[in-house]
Amino acid sequence: MGYKILLFDLDDTLLDFGMNESYALSKLFQQFGYTFSDEWFQLYNSVNKQLWTQYENGAIALDIVLNSRFSETMLKLGKVVDGVEWENIYRELLGDGEQVLMEGALEVCRALSASHRLFVITNGITRTQIKRLKQSGLYHFFEDIFDSQSIGYQKPSTQFFDHVMNHIPNFNKEEALIIGDSLNTDIKGGQLSGIATCWINRTLHKNTPAIPSTYTISSLVELLPICSLK
Repeated sequence: MGYKILLFDLDDTLLDFGMNESYALSKLFQQFGYTFSDEWFQLYNSVNKQLWTQYENGAIALDIVLNSRFSETMLKLGKVVDGVEWENIYRELLGDGEQVLMEGALEVCRALSASHRLFVITNGITRTQIKRLKQSGLYHFFEDIFDSQSIGYQKPSTQFFDHVMNHIPNFNKEEALIIGDSLNTDIKGGQLSGIATCWINRTLHKNTPAIPSTYTISSLVELLPICSLK
């Protein structure tokens, strides 16, 4: 049986989040009179990752991650800022900036949407991710978008994927394939939920046996023969 339901991760699978993030952060700090250096980025990245890890472990709520990451970053630089204000502006910049497509994203989505049912599964903020998809020109290829904010759980939790499976009409696990760049969220989520996976390994990193993937590709175009219904 061929794959008919394709569950695409968004960031760094279809859209280049790194490029988008760099633009938004630079503009954000400029707006408040600061020059966003590489050192400041490393500091922000460290704070942001620590907060997201706490959230994934159930230690803090999502709102705390979003509304304190900038205030905590700036506090380490000896400056007090309104974290909620900074987050709101950052979200607008993230959605308004140019959405750079990963190589092959447009061609692959266009081709597969003619014969398959396409969905987005993302650990992101509802309004921002929808806006970015619309800006990118990919939005109309997808039947629905599932994000961690509206679901209340993040990939790779089974609760996230149970929600997805329960809200896709006529969902059949045997016909579904998860496509993503992250072993720890996309591929592990498929492993835990019993859904086939396709890992996009653009950097040719070695996989860990603990998180096996059904398929491994290095570019999106390699997905086309895997999803052939012939």
